[in-house]
Amino acid sequence: MAPADQLVLVDDDATVRTLTLNRPSRLNAFTADSYRLLAERLHDADRDTAVHVVVLRGAGRAFCSGVDVELLGADAGAGVRTRGTQRRGSEGLLDAFERLVDALTALTTPLIAAVHGPAVGIGATILLHCDVVLVAEGARLRFPFTSVRTAPEAGSSWLLPAVVGPQRAAELLYTSRWVEAHEAVALGLALRCCPADRLEEEVKGLAVTVAAQPPAAVAAAKKLLRADRADAVKAAVGRELDEARHLRQVLGPIWGA
Repeated sequence: MAPADQLVLVDDDATVRTLTLNRPSRLNAFTADSYRLLAERLHDADRDTAVHVVVLRGAGRAFCSGVDVELLGADAGAGVRTRGTQRRGSEGLLDAFERLVDALTALTTPLIAAVHGPAVGIGATILLHCDVVLVAEGARLRFPFTSVRTAPEAGSSWLLPAVVGPQRAAELLYTSRWVEAHEAVALGLALRCCPADRLEEEVKGLAVTVAAQPPAAVAAAKKLLRADRADAVKAAVGRELDEARHLRQVLGPIWGA
């Protein structure tokens, strides 16, 4: 297992900072430590005036397989525990998760995701917080919450219908089905699909183009595009946590998809 401070790697190339989720042996599944570290890395990038664009990617065979249920126990899950309580195996998980969502919502620097392999749970919902998403051929997204007996998370109950429309969002959330790369593009979940061996090059080219623009002008555009979004996401996260708590009482702990 990677040391805690290596769960999210940082690499700077001129004004582009790449953050790499680094638990390839677990398909980059999140733990409380990696939630916290990614939030810190995002804050650091936003405070650094030399960083004009952030790229988010995953090491190994996947972008991110979600939260690590096996490692953290059957009670693990972003919104599983009741607020103000702790459960064995998931201490600090909810607080760390909320910190990450706050960091994503507050981020003023453009965030580009490079997705290959599976992107499941938080691995899929985090993409809704990104400004631009590029997917490799063979990438697959899944919002698995009904199948694991919990509620949508990370504000996806508001963000997903805003991106794909209410009917498609309902279908994706109700069925927990897989979304293949080309469908992700068709639905607006990604900008374009690239051959797997060209994903890094395509993402780098886009990041460099954005980074070359005046940072203040890009920040203004992002601010306008996301006006009123932070409050809506915060309210959605609160509702999602309430529903996750209710479902745990009714259905019991979540289980791995």
